[in-house]
Amino acid sequence: MKILEKITLIIYSNIILILSIILCLLVFGWLDIGVVGNIVTKVVTGETSGTILLGVSVIFILLSIKCIFFDSTSKEQIKERQGVLLENESGKLMISKETIENLVNSVALNFQSAENVTTRVELDKENNVKVYVNLIINEEAVIKDLSANLQAKIKERIKTATDLEVKEVNITVKKVAPTQQQDIE
Repeated sequence: MKILEKITLIIYSNIILILSIILCLLVFGWLDIGVVGNIVTKVVTGETSGTILLGVSVIFILLSIKCIFFDSTSKEQIKERQGVLLENESGKLMISKETIENLVNSVALNFQSAENVTTRVELDKENNVKVYVNLIINEEAVIKDLSANLQAKIKERIKTATDLEVKEVNITVKKVAPTQQQDIE
């Protein structure tokens, strides 16, 4: 959220809070409606206060219209959510995060000791890739060797397939799945 939208939200929240308290006080009879009416009349009809109130109201109306009808998400933020946009003289290519995740999953599942894999990809503004891999491995796996080999293969595969630089490959071993032994009779 941009700073202007945050300030607007804070101001609106405070105005609604004050109005709600005043309405509750009026309903319970703890505040006289005549007093509130006189205060509102003096604020609205006063020369200086009326001008200030009109200016503030116009600003709030414009900010409300902006917040309601115009999305604050920039084109760059939308692009970052979708994937990487590559351009050359022939045209444009959008590589989605899902495509990169599928590449990582296919690399990880080619390792015999990897039982299950889930992947999350983050892209920065320079189109560098950060990969987060969660693995379930079998009990014969040597975790240190597996992770080092997997990191190297993932970096190589993404570079080859997409020409993107992989900044980090972070691997989390979530679980070690026992191998099922068959009884020999």
